[in-house]
Amino acid sequence: MTTDKDLHPDRLAEVRLELRNGIAHITFDHVVARNAMTVGMYQSLKKICEELTQSSVARVAILRGAGGKSFVSGSDIAQFAGFQNGDDGIRYEGGIDGYLSPLAMLPFPTIAVIDGMAVGGGLAIASCCDFRISTPDARFGVPIAKTLGNCLSAGNVAWLVAHLGVNVVKRMLLLAELVAAPELLKQGYLLATYPAEDLEHEAHQLAKRLMSLAPITQKSSKQTLARIIKNNLPDCSDLIRECYGSEDFKNGVTSFLKGEPPVWTGK
Repeated sequence: MTTDKDLHPDRLAEVRLELRNGIAHITFDHVVARNAMTVGMYQSLKKICEELTQSSVARVAILRGAGGKSFVSGSDIAQFAGFQNGDDGIRYEGGIDGYLSPLAMLPFPTIAVIDGMAVGGGLAIASCCDFRISTPDARFGVPIAKTLGNCLSAGNVAWLVAHLGVNVVKRMLLLAELVAAPELLKQGYLLATYPAEDLEHEAHQLAKRLMSLAPITQKSSKQTLARIIKNNLPDCSDLIRECYGSEDFKNGVTSFLKGEPPVWTGK
């Protein structure tokens, strides 16, 4: 039987779960857009993590982008075209926090396997994982000051700062830098880098090592750390509303979708 995906393969945008030998393999598959996350993909990721939390079938999760060229390149920009005002931005950023929280709070260790890029939402997803391994040429960042002119929630920024440090996060957010894997390996954000052909094997070796250790201790340790990071976050809704309600954001989205460089006015 011919399916819609057969007729329109570029419409494939999904998050897949496969369970093998106690390992949950979570794959981001939107190859035509370098695995950019649609709302449906975020919803699927949340549902998968909630189901894994309620079951006892997995001891470790490995997350990877399909296609071998990108982990996750961000969020699908087309969804922003319908935003009317800053309140849309508040709802969107709150949604992102809600989608990613179940991943960060999974009761077992998680490994992000990164080929190519982990940018925007991809950096957030990778940072929600407990360990990250990548190819030596992988790059990481949130270049929204160059592309869209939007902003992140307080929870998202706090999580990035806890994992990357305030100085690196400032370079990513204020300078729109993409930081290369060797630097992030040196500062500890990455556990290791490997050639692309070795990533899968090394991820499984790390998973086996994690599975040999005390699972309740692992759960307690990672969730304690997560609660510390999320404790007493400030209300930054005024900043989010201003940013998403700005003319710069509207122009940024329009320019991005047209493939043109944006012109920032500060309004």
